[in-house]
Amino acid sequence: MNILIAGAGEVGRHVAEMLGAKKHNIVMIDTSARKLQALEDRLDLRTLRGNCAHAEVLIEAGAGKCDLLVAATNVDEVNLLSAAIGKGLGAKKCAARVHHAAFAEQRGFDYATHLGIDQLVCPEYLTSLAIARNLRNPGALAVEQFAKGRIEMQELPVEDGAPAMRTALQELRLPPGVRLAQVHRAGKSFIPKATTVIQPGDVVTLIGERAAFEQGRKAFTSGKSRRENVVIMGGSTMGVWLCRALKGPHFSVRLFEVDRERAEELSHKLEHVTVVHGDPSDPHVHEEERIGGADAFVAVTKDDEHNILASAQAKSLGVRRALASVERSAYHHLLSVVGIDKAFSPREEAAKELRKLLEAGPLRVLGTLAEGTAEVYEIQPTRRATAVGQELRNLKLPANCLVGAIQHGDAVKVPGAEDTVRHGDTVLLIGPHGLDRELKKLFADK
Repeated sequence: MNILIAGAGEVGRHVAEMLGAKKHNIVMIDTSARKLQALEDRLDLRTLRGNCAHAEVLIEAGAGKCDLLVAATNVDEVNLLSAAIGKGLGAKKCAARVHHAAFAEQRGFDYATHLGIDQLVCPEYLTSLAIARNLRNPGALAVEQFAKGRIEMQELPVEDGAPAMRTALQELRLPPGVRLAQVHRAGKSFIPKATTVIQPGDVVTLIGERAAFEQGRKAFTSGKSRRENVVIMGGSTMGVWLCRALKGPHFSVRLFEVDRERAEELSHKLEHVTVVHGDPSDPHVHEEERIGGADAFVAVTKDDEHNILASAQAKSLGVRRALASVERSAYHHLLSVVGIDKAFSPREEAAKELRKLLEAGPLRVLGTLAEGTAEVYEIQPTRRATAVGQELRNLKLPANCLVGAIQHGDAVKVPGAEDTVRHGDTVLLIGPHGLDRELKKLFADK
């Protein structure tokens, strides 16, 4: 495929490395001759020096014939303009990297749709979701969120003393919008029936609409879990998004910000969070605020070195888990050595999202469940597919498969047997490994 990348910064370079390894033809645009030369010395790609917001530069780079244009400079407005121009010139798919919350959240205005851009990619927002997924369910074996968090799926062991233990599903009466998708027992996975009785040692996959999910999850937990004490260092946009993602009864969140004006602003914005003016890496603040007793310490400032040192210090002083946002790849091999449990790279999260866009098709495997015995498929039914127009009760799915969620436009739901698959839907299906061919017969054109 022909790929055009505008911006040779951390994200642009990482995307070039990732896609270059797949033998795609890549052209990189940047205004810096030094950055372009450094890339030419390391990667097999073509470079062009120029302003990617100028149509003549994009034309020279081949935007009109490219399969994917990624605008990844450090300026949101330049990226939006470059992607929009690229789309107008004929690029098949265009993505723009954005930082500002006004663009990323699209509150009150859909910039992507208005400008004809296929995807807006915000590395900071994606990283905050990745950190939240890592923190939100410490007892879960796997966690995935779909449809921008409105559908949630968890794979979790059934705890001793849980209401579901030794109970048939028909007696549990899970809330509307929540379904038990699979049970993993003795090395095998199966779709439960109404008469299925939950046994000790079972691991269940629960899927549901976010508003009802927590209520449904309570059936499989003992209710003895305490609130997790999380300390977040950095009132950056990423820190704010992370605080919002952790909102709920399971977390007590303290956010530390060194700028007093910013701290005061955030204290009004984040009513569920305790905002502290101070630096938690300062030994006096660390001791006074008893940070060593926290369950998790997360460093999300814009300074990699500060994030690394503060997380390592927190871990050494007693914090159970230390996480850090680290942009530069040169530091990643050092993190486990200094005691950091996990690092999250905004550029890698952005690259993953762009890879999804490039690989988009009628069927993709999103993840693996139940120790590799089941997979989560994302399917986009084509117009003349066999499944289109049929109610789920009449859909002849492969054995041991379940439709977990359906998204149509901006609406998303956990469906019932009477719901219908339509062209334009995105269907989430859980089933055994290796069903690609059978599912394509159902959901791709006849």
